[in-house]
Amino acid sequence: MARIAVGGFMHETNCFVPGVTDYDYFAEHRDRPPLCRGAEIFEWLPGAGMGLSGFLDAIGKDHELLPLVWTSGGAGALVSRDAFERCAGEIVGALSQAMPVDAIYLDLHGACTSEEFEDGESELLRRVRSSVGPDVPIVVSHDYHANVTPETAELCDALCGYYTYPHIDRPETGARAAAALETILERGLPTAKTIRKIPFLIPLTFQCTMIEPSHSVVEASKAGEGGPGGDVLTLAYLAGFPPSDQYWCGPSVVCHGYDQGAVDAAADALAAKIEGLESAFAAPELEPDAAVKEAMKIAKTASRPVVIADTQDNPGAGGTCDTTGMLKALVENDAGGAVIGILSDPAAAEAAHAAGENAEIEIELGGKGGIDGDTPFKGKFTVAKLGDGKFHCTGPYQGGRDMDLGKMALLRIGGVSIVTASKRCQAGDKEQFRHLGIEPEQQKILVLKSTVHFRADFQPIAEEVLVSLAPGGHISDPKRYPYEKLRSGIRLTPLGPEWDADDKSHTP
Repeated sequence: MARIAVGGFMHETNCFVPGVTDYDYFAEHRDRPPLCRGAEIFEWLPGAGMGLSGFLDAIGKDHELLPLVWTSGGAGALVSRDAFERCAGEIVGALSQAMPVDAIYLDLHGACTSEEFEDGESELLRRVRSSVGPDVPIVVSHDYHANVTPETAELCDALCGYYTYPHIDRPETGARAAAALETILERGLPTAKTIRKIPFLIPLTFQCTMIEPSHSVVEASKAGEGGPGGDVLTLAYLAGFPPSDQYWCGPSVVCHGYDQGAVDAAADALAAKIEGLESAFAAPELEPDAAVKEAMKIAKTASRPVVIADTQDNPGAGGTCDTTGMLKALVENDAGGAVIGILSDPAAAEAAHAAGENAEIEIELGGKGGIDGDTPFKGKFTVAKLGDGKFHCTGPYQGGRDMDLGKMALLRIGGVSIVTASKRCQAGDKEQFRHLGIEPEQQKILVLKSTVHFRADFQPIAEEVLVSLAPGGHISDPKRYPYEKLRSGIRLTPLGPEWDADDKSHTP
């Protein structure tokens, strides 16, 4: 029997969008549980589809679990200094009250940047390690998009990353972390650790594990664990999060185990495979007008909806979830039978509720996030349906979660419908549309504010999937980011130009 402290602190930081992510955003219930303290973790996290959810299910029942604090701020702007200190401080404070402990599991993201700390995870782990000393094992789970640093790899004793993007295996990742921790409790602390940084950034659109080459990379990481005598405890491939202005931004291979030779060999083999596939990381992307026209052409003879990913306004990558580029293209092309969502505009949702169903409202919709090249859409809309924003998701990505998106409204202009909500939320589950009376399978065109996660629930019903580049906070092409801290020599895209940190430019 072991005393195991459990908690989590997750944020995927887009360093290039305006504003900060404050403490209230971490505390709020939206598309994931709110900030949980102590026993609240056991109320909110089981069945919630997170890493800690799977850990709680899988860890041996004979252990004593000591709940600390768990919180997720999703994705967005820099974490405010106040939010980081309060969240990290609560975790370390709860840990100090729980001690002595035999082990620690933390549900982390791996791409957190605060106003003060470039790498939020290593700073949190440094504080935790300082509190418990070198002999207490620390096992962590990480998001597939983690920008892992050498400090993080050194400070923990096992690191498990998601295998999937869309992230449909968060609980399974937590379960793998539980298995790794059980091994450590039986066998002792791992004696070997290593990290390999891949020399190029991979845009998010190309990271999808439902397609090649990412699928093969993930399968290789699975096959690489174990090794002769079980000497490779964990072998993780993390694809990185390009909108992070961090020195160590980019893909990583992280390996922990009990024999340095075996650990180095496993990491080298996986890194070599990724580098050998560099030229395969590519996918076509269309401008909004071209995407809508192509979708309308396909839809004429299609029996299923054509899906367009509004990839650069993906709130899961820090987008504001309110840009109007795709909406304007739909209306200008008179795309009948098209639905776009989720567009976050609390003022528009409030106006719709005040007017009531079947009323007409004249408003400026969206375009309020300060994104270059984006403006509100001025028009007269019919309020087709109202909702309270509370529903239960059922799809493979967000399924199991109870949503609370605030007041929602289905607005119509011409033949185009807009699913509007009061809170930011990536379009990743059909129930987000069904809540307002929209059956996704029956639409001609679905425009989804998402990059890849939508594929889990929507690709199976799609005639075809297109990717569009309307203005947004998540710039798809890393060459356009004004990096300040990125290390020199890394290629900004597969086979792309190298970054020169001295003059802040890329050299062919």
